[in-house]
Amino acid sequence: MKAAPHGSASEGVLRLPEGRWTRDELAVEEPLEIRVGREPIAVTMRTPGHDEELALGFLYSEGFHPRSAALPADLAANTVEVELESPLDPERVRRNFYTSSSCGVCGKGAIEAVSVESPPVESRLLVQLELVVSLPGRLLAAQATFAATGGLHATGLFDPAGELLCLREDVGRHNAMDKVIGWALRAGRLPLAETVICVSGRLSFELVQKAAVAGCPIVVAVGAPSTLAVELARDRGLTLCGFVRDGRANVYSEPWRIAT
Repeated sequence: MKAAPHGSASEGVLRLPEGRWTRDELAVEEPLEIRVGREPIAVTMRTPGHDEELALGFLYSEGFHPRSAALPADLAANTVEVELESPLDPERVRRNFYTSSSCGVCGKGAIEAVSVESPPVESRLLVQLELVVSLPGRLLAAQATFAATGGLHATGLFDPAGELLCLREDVGRHNAMDKVIGWALRAGRLPLAETVICVSGRLSFELVQKAAVAGCPIVVAVGAPSTLAVELARDRGLTLCGFVRDGRANVYSEPWRIAT
């Protein structure tokens, strides 16, 4: 297990009460500008690495249809140029990019907006509880940069047998999810109807939104879900599992997908 080459950096630190200066590995955080047609449409703070996947997943989960992503022709640092399947509508960009936890949009309006971009998840996938409760441990075991820094979130995509298909780490939990969705888009695996997503922290509305748009039927988290995350999962037909630890899980929606 090896940390991503640009995911961490060494910094000086004073350790107290010993009063000893030493070095510490910290997670890198830098801005990424996402462009479409040479026009910047969004900036996100992220951990460098898999930037093309991040841009693809971000736009896909916002209801756009990205075709490809690459470094820009001018080679500007911390920038990705995305090509869409159809011309970009600036007004739609303004409408769509609002789904942060502090956006102030009411729950009803937010859920209605997601329903426009994604149909209910129709997957009949069933998995064993034994598999579900094993996923956080499998995720943690593969988090190389977290092991070095202790400062990153992770999203892992698993098949029904528990095999890890893709893992991405980032200082932003939403970025880690976008990178996985971007990987799946490039690999031709969307929608994610026969997979399980596991995240390393809590479940926000935004993460459930992204899973819903990607068509993933089961989302597993080490931490707690928010009320709006549960409401959205129920509306879109996702199975939401929180507090998955120590052989136990709280299932907040569509529990029929978890066999005991």
